[in-house]
Amino acid sequence: MTHKCLPHPGMEAHSSGLSRKRRREGSNGEAGDEGRGAKIPRSTSGLTDPAPFADQLEIVKTPYTRVNLEEARRGTPENRPVRVYADGIFDMFHSGHARALMQAKRLFPNTHLIVGVCSDTLTHKLKGFTVMNEDERYDAVSHCRYVDEVVRDAPWTLTPEFLAEHRIDFVAHDDIPYVSAGSDDVYKHIKEAGMFAPTQRTEGISTSDIITRIVRDYDVYVRRNLQRGYTAKELNVSFINEKKYHLQERVDKVKQKVRDVEEKSKEFVQKVEEKSIDLIQKWEEKSREFIGNFLQMFGPDGALKHMLKEGKGRMLQAISPRHSPSSSPAREERSPSPTFRLPFFTKTSPSSSPPPRSLILAYPIHSVLSLLYC
Repeated sequence: MTHKCLPHPGMEAHSSGLSRKRRREGSNGEAGDEGRGAKIPRSTSGLTDPAPFADQLEIVKTPYTRVNLEEARRGTPENRPVRVYADGIFDMFHSGHARALMQAKRLFPNTHLIVGVCSDTLTHKLKGFTVMNEDERYDAVSHCRYVDEVVRDAPWTLTPEFLAEHRIDFVAHDDIPYVSAGSDDVYKHIKEAGMFAPTQRTEGISTSDIITRIVRDYDVYVRRNLQRGYTAKELNVSFINEKKYHLQERVDKVKQKVRDVEEKSKEFVQKVEEKSIDLIQKWEEKSREFIGNFLQMFGPDGALKHMLKEGKGRMLQAISPRHSPSSSPAREERSPSPTFRLPFFTKTSPSSSPPPRSLILAYPIHSVLSLLYC
């Protein structure tokens, strides 16, 4: 009878007429899926005590007349809330249980929610062994914010006497037939009486799912508890298995260290690669700059060529003879023009004749041009 429910579609958030309010002012009681990021105003109007047990409450002796569905939906007087009953095992109390109780609490504008929890004896007989004992399950349910009253040792099948004793108007449960105790549906007679209020299951979470996880990862949880100080005897683990788990723990630590070293090595290599790429990019930029400057200086149209051409022109201008004007005086009357002589021609013997003028002029020009184009 464990409940696994989602909020019923179309249900409205209703504020209880009871003095023990279950919701903060300003909150609509939604599950919070749509407004997960919304902020709820701080308030201290919530409950500070767990829900009482039914056998601890005073017995009401006044006659009780059950309300019908139309009256319940329309809204009952504040002093006459609709009494809704929901039952289950509630082993390892989780959010699926809480959502089921939230739906039951929100069925009507003015609801008093009674929750029945089956005992260990009845549960182990009809359903199976539980992780939590009955006292732990009673206590867990009593601390749920939607619960107004807890019935301990609840019956598996609801009898008319039980419904009358607890003055129940409606029974809330998911509408999937609950096959148990030789019955196709233990809520069949409740549905026929028009007292059934359907809810929906919460998919993906159940007590069986949680137990399956623990069984599947048994070794992990045993090692976890051994690390936390539990003894092998408390965990019902043999001496050999205890040593095996300790060895596995040491091996896992070594593996983790290896993984950490690998990660650090990858980070180091990545940083070196990034720096290498950066250096290569900078080198390429400097290389382009150097090549550009070199070509600008020594290229075909570079500054050096222009300098050489300019120097060559000036040299030729300096060593070339000046042209005589057409109206110059006679050859014999003209003063001799200066001649360019090489050092080894400066000292001439009286007997030797001077070298031809063409030889004197041609040699230095050839030498200068050779120097310029070497």
